[in-house]
Amino acid sequence: MALVPTTTPTQQVNEGPLFAEVDMGADSSATSVRVTVVQASTIFYDTPATLDKAERLLAEAASYGSQLVVFPEAFIGGYPRGSNFGVTIGNRTPKGKEDFRKYHATAIDVPGAEVDRLAAMAGKYKVYLVMGVIERDGYTLYCTVLFFDSQGRYLGKHRKVMPTALERVIWGFGDGSTFPVFDTPIGKIGAAICWENRMPLLRTAMYAKGIEIYCAPTADSRDVWQASMTHIALEGGCFVLSANQFCRRKDYPPPPEYVFLGTEEDLPPDTIVCAGGSVIISPSGSVLAGPNYEGEALISADL
Repeated sequence: MALVPTTTPTQQVNEGPLFAEVDMGADSSATSVRVTVVQASTIFYDTPATLDKAERLLAEAASYGSQLVVFPEAFIGGYPRGSNFGVTIGNRTPKGKEDFRKYHATAIDVPGAEVDRLAAMAGKYKVYLVMGVIERDGYTLYCTVLFFDSQGRYLGKHRKVMPTALERVIWGFGDGSTFPVFDTPIGKIGAAICWENRMPLLRTAMYAKGIEIYCAPTADSRDVWQASMTHIALEGGCFVLSANQFCRRKDYPPPPEYVFLGTEEDLPPDTIVCAGGSVIISPSGSVLAGPNYEGEALISADL
C-alpha cells in the first residue's frame, strides 16, 4: 500500500475538496472508500444550532463524494473544557449546579428526536455517520458515539467506558455492553473515544471483532496524539480516523463559567483553546490526511 502523491489532503471548510488517495497495490479491482473527519466547534448551549451546523458540514462532505463522515467527541452537547461546574471536594456551588443544569439540558436522549434527525441526515446525504454526542439518561450524562448507515438507520452506540480525569465529575461510566463493531458494505466500523484509545484491552477487543475502519473521536489536540493513532493503525492493521474539535475562546461561554489558562482577563476571543489535529492514517502507518492545526476543516482521504 503506497500513498499516491497529491496536494495537501485537508481543506478548510467551504474552500473545496482536496484528497489523499491510497494505491491498494495488486488488487486493481478493489474499490476505494472516501472518508471525511470533521474538525469543528460545537455551538455551546444550543443543540438545535449545533445540529444545523452538523448538517451543513455533512452536506459539504457528501458533495465531495464522502461515504463515511466522522465528527468529534461530544460535538452534540459540547466538550466542557474550562468548566469545573462549581465542584470542590465536599461542596458544590449554587452557580455550578445551575451551570450543570444548562449543560444537562443540551444533552440528547438516545433514542430521541435528535437521533431521528441525525438518522435522517445520514439517509438524505447517503453517508455512514459517526457522531460524538453527550447522551442524557435520566440524571446521568454519558460521552457517547452514535452510528448511522447510509440508508438513514440508527445502528447503535458506544458509551465511553472510562471518562478521563475530571470528566468523571460530570459523565457516567459506560459498562462495556455498548461496544459494537458494525459490518457494513464499506468495511467494519467501530469507535473508541479519546483516552479509551490508551487502553490496550479495549483496543484488543476491537481488533478481535475484525475492525477495519477505526474511528477515534477525541478532545486531545496535543502533538503526541498522532503517535497513538499511528500505533493503533499499525497494531490493528486498520485505517484510523481521528476527529477533534477546533475551538477558540469565543466558542465557549464567558467567564467565570468557563475559564482557561488562569489569565481570563487577558485572553483574546480568538485565542485557540483546542487546536484540532484531526488526522487519517493507513494500516501501514502512513498519514493519509492531516493533521490540521489551522482551523475548522473537512479532512478527507480515499481508502
